[in-house]
Amino acid sequence: MPALIDIRRRIRSVKNTQQITKALKMVSAAKLRRAQESMFAARPYARTMAQVLKDVAARTEGEENHPLFRPASKEGKALLIVVTADKGLCGAFNSSLLRVAQRYLADTEREVLIDAVGRKGRDFLKRRATIRKEYIGAFQSLKYSTAQEIAQSAIKSFLDREVEEVFLLFNEFKSIIQQRIVIERLLPLQALEERKSVQDYVYEPGPKEIFEKLLPKIVETTVWQALLESQAAEHGARMAAMDAATRNATQTIDSLTLYMNKVRQAAITKEIIEVVSGSAA
Repeated sequence: MPALIDIRRRIRSVKNTQQITKALKMVSAAKLRRAQESMFAARPYARTMAQVLKDVAARTEGEENHPLFRPASKEGKALLIVVTADKGLCGAFNSSLLRVAQRYLADTEREVLIDAVGRKGRDFLKRRATIRKEYIGAFQSLKYSTAQEIAQSAIKSFLDREVEEVFLLFNEFKSIIQQRIVIERLLPLQALEERKSVQDYVYEPGPKEIFEKLLPKIVETTVWQALLESQAAEHGARMAAMDAATRNATQTIDSLTLYMNKVRQAAITKEIIEVVSGSAA
């Protein structure tokens, strides 16, 4: 039977851990509120940009001539942009996404280059694939310039034919307790198959100039939305994980306290029996 001092030491250790998990939960809740505001504000803009691309492409002849619409070849390399967190303590947020990334690497026959956004993804994938670029600490102060840098680097690799396709892998925010892993093709861009125009447009200065400005902006917006979704999903996952850890710590403390009382009662009973036995002798 363990000594009472050992049980008290363990209870004190669990209480200290509980204080940490409570603090992390509160911090994540505050950060989640700001991240949700940014994410929800960006969603309509991202949807509108995608719709503009569809509308312009549907009403323009010859957009396939633009390099970003270049048909993908299955023989060349692929680039996978993996968006994970820099820190842990967020449940299965990182591990679930990295399992999908590992499955993608195992299933594809082509060589895959990795752009790792987040320390967890970089540390996991550097032993399993070629890390082309890494972006560590991006979520400490997330800025649109980070999305621009990631998107422009991917566009340059695609235009230089270093890679034939670019994919984006991230966690989409659904709710505080639910995230959805999304893998979508970022490049080449897809044009509409149907060209049914309800209304004619007058282009100024012209379709080619519009595509030159619009298409890179659409890629940047897609990456920016993915970063915002991943940031909100990370804070939500950490908040849920820390809440569960706090509740588990409470149950552990109650269980240890009950066990400590039983041990103490047993020790008192033993001492009483020894006193009574000695007195009878």
